[in-house]
Amino acid sequence: MNYILFDDHRNNLLPLTSTRPVCDIRIGILTIREKWELYLKTNTSTLTEDYLSIKHPLKVAKQNILINGSVCPNKNLVKEILSLKSGALLVSDDTIIAANTSDPNSDWRSSDTKQETKYFSLYVERLWDIFQKNGLAIDADFHLLTDGRKSEKIRKTNQVTNPQNIFLEKGAKVEFATLNATLGPIYIGKDAEIMEGSLIRGPFSLGEHSQVKMGAKIYGPTTVGPESKVGGEINNSVIFGYSNKAHDGFLGNSVIAEWCNIGADSNNSNLKNNYAPVRLWNYHLEKFETTGLTFCGLIMADHSKCGINTMFNTGTVVGVSANIFGPGFPRNFIADFSWGGSGGFTTYLPKDAFATAQKVYERRNKKFDEVEQDILKRVFDMTEKHRK
Repeated sequence: MNYILFDDHRNNLLPLTSTRPVCDIRIGILTIREKWELYLKTNTSTLTEDYLSIKHPLKVAKQNILINGSVCPNKNLVKEILSLKSGALLVSDDTIIAANTSDPNSDWRSSDTKQETKYFSLYVERLWDIFQKNGLAIDADFHLLTDGRKSEKIRKTNQVTNPQNIFLEKGAKVEFATLNATLGPIYIGKDAEIMEGSLIRGPFSLGEHSQVKMGAKIYGPTTVGPESKVGGEINNSVIFGYSNKAHDGFLGNSVIAEWCNIGADSNNSNLKNNYAPVRLWNYHLEKFETTGLTFCGLIMADHSKCGINTMFNTGTVVGVSANIFGPGFPRNFIADFSWGGSGGFTTYLPKDAFATAQKVYERRNKKFDEVEQDILKRVFDMTEKHRK
């Protein structure tokens, strides 16, 4: 069978989905795509926007199972999907979870053959779902990844609570740290490192080749994706990967995408002074929407960066390839390809942004190729109205 992950809720997940399909959002230890591929034991392709399809091409076979890329799998849900008959939909109320079709480009959504599921539970519909539901996702991924396996030994220099809820992959290094897995599991990826004096409270996940700097204080549920560096204080946040918040400063109830850098002593507010519900900018609606949350911090899209001592107000959304610096609080929606701070912004031209991206990719032995450039050029064009 051929498996295809299709976008759902994409517009409500901008700007994180400006540069990726919905299924490549990281929540828990893994991205949603990685979860499905582990359950299905095969690779998947993607039904997404045309400009993203060059990087994420659609593969079509005689028979295809289409799966909602905003939905996280579980054992029973996978079982139902695998039993779907040709032409049928698996649904939960008005949400299509999966479809069995011979033609992904047909009007498969209008099929009258529907099967209702009761196993639809963990999904990403809004930006804040990523950190709000991260604890559930870490717990599910932890059991998926560690079931029947034995952790590498935790060295005796560490102070450990609930060691049975802690898993170290091969090459992971942890010395003179405090690991408290009472409230949730702690997963340390391959060749990752937690340095001396770090205080970690689960649920927590550290991706492969990532690093927690000395004296960091991390409260779960928090995820740090692969090849990232973190330090200072972090609470209930998700860092997708290839990004750094390596120094002191606070990050809370936030989502940081890929190729981002948070300058030293930068902080975000995650609580309004009047305790009112936080509002976030919605790209699709082109206005701020109420999250209903008391705690909501910073959403930062791919390739964005901030200088030292940057302050972000409660509920700030930063678009793709923005560069923020200077004193004071910048506005709580910073448009894609913006350069500046509280004193105002100018356009961060693609040629300059690409020159920086080239250097950042090289530092991790990656290639910033024409495909990546074309995606960012498209994002630049699509978001021009927000920079006026």
